[in-house]
Amino acid sequence: MKIAVLPGDGIGTEIIAEAVKVLKTLDLKLELETAPVGGAAYEAAGHPLPESTLKLAKESDAILFGAVGDWKYDKLERALRPEQAILGLRKAMGLFANFRPAICYEQLTHASSLKPELVAGLDILIIRELTGDIYFGQPRGRRTAPDGHFPGAEEAFDTMRYSRPEIERIARVAFEAARKRSKRVTSVDKSNVLETFQLWKDVVTEVHKDYQDVALDHMYVDNAAMQLVKAPKAFDVIVTGNMFGDILSDEASMLTGSIGMLPSASLNDKKQGLYEPSHGSAPDIAGKGVANPLATILSAAMMLRFSLNQAEAADRIEAAVKKVLAQGLRTPDIYSEGTTKVGTVQMGDAVVKALG
Repeated sequence: MKIAVLPGDGIGTEIIAEAVKVLKTLDLKLELETAPVGGAAYEAAGHPLPESTLKLAKESDAILFGAVGDWKYDKLERALRPEQAILGLRKAMGLFANFRPAICYEQLTHASSLKPELVAGLDILIIRELTGDIYFGQPRGRRTAPDGHFPGAEEAFDTMRYSRPEIERIARVAFEAARKRSKRVTSVDKSNVLETFQLWKDVVTEVHKDYQDVALDHMYVDNAAMQLVKAPKAFDVIVTGNMFGDILSDEASMLTGSIGMLPSASLNDKKQGLYEPSHGSAPDIAGKGVANPLATILSAAMMLRFSLNQAEAADRIEAAVKKVLAQGLRTPDIYSEGTTKVGTVQMGDAVVKALG
């Protein structure tokens, strides 16, 4: 089982170190190989996703990814910015299905921005289509406006587009996932305004005919954003497009107490996956030893379950995280009065100890 370890930038190196430490505690035959990505790769090789890094990723069973990005790279041309590394990996490897669970652990109920009764027992799975939509649609660019309200002015444009096969495959992923949960899918769109999402709604409805044991409802994205903070436990599986999923999953993260608690998995049709925390590189706290490594550790557990067929090991990691939280250990992002504040390394050490 070969794993490409891509720490990236900012706190990426710190949180990946703790996840690797946890993986090495398990009695598994894992081959771990590290490579630069993002800003670190630009500094080393002049590109955020060097050919050698991409080659390693393609040859591996799974990728354990930290985070990329730093303000100092904002003036680079877009093709060389650190964030292009993650977009490049998604496109090159066909990582079309993004799983982002939002679980509010019993011990973190009071860390949520919502009232405890609204989030106690929360367990949502957001499935985001990851390789289409406005992030990848062509044409895109800048030009002199040929028409519109201000002809002759400088304008920028991006294209939102989805094809029927793209929608069909992500819909099936969502329905299959719901069958293993509470058998409810909410498809989020903006079909009242966008042709792209009228097609989305039509295709999801058609695919649903093959999954009559699963309940399906449709919701406009603005209403979904409101309902997530009004009655989040009304959701089970949410399936949506790339841009809406990006926004809604970050909103859902705050229901759990901190985005530092949210793991994610991005899979292709071969179950080859990229596993990363849902948060970013947080350059403002990089090197301070205060970043929460739990989302990355939980991402490693998802990697074991989805790509490496090691469900028992994944269960052990998730149980260890719950045990550590029950002990009252907290990084600053989830700290509350009466708990014990610890740093990145200490939290990783605690999970290792809890693994026995």
